[in-house]
Amino acid sequence: MSEEFQKGILGRTGLEVGRLGVAASYGAPVEAFEEAFEKGCNYFYLGSGRHRSGMKQAIRNICGQGQRDRLVISMHTYARYGSLAESLLKRRLRSLGLDRADILLLGWHNRRPSPRLLDRALALKEKGLFRFLGMSGHNRPLFPKMAEKEWFDLFHIRYNAAHRGAETDAFPYLIGDRRPGIVTYTATRWGQLLKQKNMPANESALKSSDCYRFVLSNLNVDVCLSGPKNVSQMREALSALELGPLGDEDMTRIKMIGDYVHRRTGSFFG
Repeated sequence: MSEEFQKGILGRTGLEVGRLGVAASYGAPVEAFEEAFEKGCNYFYLGSGRHRSGMKQAIRNICGQGQRDRLVISMHTYARYGSLAESLLKRRLRSLGLDRADILLLGWHNRRPSPRLLDRALALKEKGLFRFLGMSGHNRPLFPKMAEKEWFDLFHIRYNAAHRGAETDAFPYLIGDRRPGIVTYTATRWGQLLKQKNMPANESALKSSDCYRFVLSNLNVDVCLSGPKNVSQMREALSALELGPLGDEDMTRIKMIGDYVHRRTGSFFG
């Protein structure tokens, strides 16, 4: 399998990343994350919410083995006030025994973050509490506008077979030597692409590995997040790396299914 499909550089951050990332919030145990790390998946997204204990312990174990420099730890905050964002970041760092995160992600911003929040985040970056600043949201045309200011080093962008708008609204404008990193999420469209009841007639439901291969076949994407609940789901996701890019026939089929699912289950932000 080509190294380009499995590994890459996270935009202008210069960070070397496995192109399949892992998210913490779905309850996978420590063994799942450690196995993913062994297979080259080093982008660990420690979001908000419950069920993060497996990833937190995996981070402690990996760092305890002297491999902190191989991890890319992304911490997420929905806080809209700078003081709260700072407090949450420091608390999470202490819980992991870390001095800094690699990435602080300002979550779910469909318009420009407030100046106060942005100023506080950039001040925390200057203090060394994290290395790179990111933003997520569902307003795809906002990302190129934010990229012009170079406040953000990377973006988390929704992208899957049913939601392909990033191909026209975001990806073409995030290019060049100074482009932000691109991390995508919801590859399975919150599981809708995996349900037989949502499929067109005579079509089998997609596997999660199909969904990850679809996203990773687009080389605009630096990292595609996976959200395993257990070791079995983690291994299914990892199989995408072995199977490699989709061929033309499979790509056409998955796009057709994505269009059908989009029509059948509603647009959810388009």
